[in-house]
Amino acid sequence: MATSTQLSLEQQVKELRVQLEEAQTQLALYAQDLRRVWVREREQSHALRAANLQLQSFAKDLKTSYEAEKRKSRELEQAHYESLLRLTRAMRYKDDESAAHIERLSHYTKVIAQHLGLNNQDADLIAAAAPMHDVGKIGVPDVILLKKGPLDSEEWKVMKNHAALGASLLKGAHSPLLEVAGQIALTHHERWDGSGYPQGLQGEEVPLSGRIVMLADQYDALRSIRPYKMACAHEHTCDIILNGDGRTLPQHFEPRLLDVFRDVRPKLRAIYDQLRD
Repeated sequence: MATSTQLSLEQQVKELRVQLEEAQTQLALYAQDLRRVWVREREQSHALRAANLQLQSFAKDLKTSYEAEKRKSRELEQAHYESLLRLTRAMRYKDDESAAHIERLSHYTKVIAQHLGLNNQDADLIAAAAPMHDVGKIGVPDVILLKKGPLDSEEWKVMKNHAALGASLLKGAHSPLLEVAGQIALTHHERWDGSGYPQGLQGEEVPLSGRIVMLADQYDALRSIRPYKMACAHEHTCDIILNGDGRTLPQHFEPRLLDVFRDVRPKLRAIYDQLRD
């Protein structure tokens, strides 16, 4: 007959077995849950890896497309610039302006724009567009354009049309260069005090590009020989621009640009001396 001690031990063993079986069952459930989580995470990892590879492929395609568009844009801009240069050369056959004048004007413009605080990209753009300022003269009759003496009132009216004509020639193309060139062609005879043409714009109504080119063009025009005038020396030219001579007046120019002009006078003189006609 079993003692009470033996019964107690058997009972404990049974209880331990039950607890062990329960623990094994619970561990099996945990293992199943962990496997499901692992499978899900692996699937998500594969999906993320596939998405990442797809994004890398898209990025590569976008970069290729972007580089191709940039190349096409540069080629188109270069084609526009070359077309404008041809127009400028054609205009020079009709006018008395030299190739050196066109080159000097571009250099003057860049120096003024940079000293004014424009970034290199904007300064380069205005400098590249500046030589097209008088492209509208291609539509002015030779009898007026090449006249040795002063123009009468009717002839002067026709001559003034070259600004609007130049702007119309450059209008319509989606090109930053052509847009700025058209802006300059239309406004490089406007004056800060509103006494210019063709629209009589005043102050900041005149685009900055037009204001800069007007000052640069005035400096070079005074320094250059024309059929109707002699060339002025550098010092005399600066005195006319800064103090006036009755025909050219300081109020024709933006005061801020006159301050810049005072600072860059030596550079403008060096450009003229280096690129004389």
